[in-house]
Amino acid sequence: MLPLLRGFIKEDLGAGDLTASLLAGRTCTGHYTLKTAGIVAGQQLPSLIYQLLGNDATYAPAVQDGETVAAGTSLGTASGNMATILAAERLSLNLMQRMSGIATATRTAVNTLADDHTQILDTRKTAPGLRLFDKYAVRCGGGLNHRMGLYDMAMLKDNHWHAVGSLTAAVKQLRTVLGPAKKIEVEVETEAELRAAIAAQVDIIMFDNQLPAVVKDWQKRVPATIQTEISGGITLNNLHDYAGTGADFLSLGYLTNRVNNLDIGFDLA
Repeated sequence: MLPLLRGFIKEDLGAGDLTASLLAGRTCTGHYTLKTAGIVAGQQLPSLIYQLLGNDATYAPAVQDGETVAAGTSLGTASGNMATILAAERLSLNLMQRMSGIATATRTAVNTLADDHTQILDTRKTAPGLRLFDKYAVRCGGGLNHRMGLYDMAMLKDNHWHAVGSLTAAVKQLRTVLGPAKKIEVEVETEAELRAAIAAQVDIIMFDNQLPAVVKDWQKRVPATIQTEISGGITLNNLHDYAGTGADFLSLGYLTNRVNNLDIGFDLA
């Protein structure tokens, strides 16, 4: 996370804060305040940014990541070098607002699905450079992370196995290359593809763009040794319809690609 924050600081400050000369030698205290109720995420960020800017300011969180917080609540207090605190203000707010928005949306999804068995997953639909922050925020909201990138699990979509010739051939080829250490997930859209994925003994089968009744029917055909995931076309409006289908996971791209930032402000005391 620190290397990413260094890049963000460079983007924002460039050769230096042009107004910092006004603040030389001044110290201050300020408060981060949540203006819209929700789930908080990113409480470690002010301290990390201060550390990279000179380590001459501190942040004392008043609440923890993952907590449900009412509007008007102070999230924490910053104190120290005024130039450092104000230089970090916008970067920390940008990240904390986005992360808290993602955490809040995730918690809403978990509560809406209301299924003790099916767990909410995120996707790779994250803003470039922000994946670690986005996926951490999902965990703060009670969701789980799907793969971090293309490197930690193989996912076969129709474009992949069409290039090889068949789903069965694609799985066999990947097993030969990857061995047993890496999981293979296969996206299926038809019953024929479902049967092929089961026969190939993949690790995870994704039911792509299927209605709840179809998911429930297909789930009964999948052996317990294979996990299942629901994905595609799911919104907050139809999310609860998928409760009780028996799938292990349900992935939601909108958690990280249609983010409504939580309103957080910073004011000097």
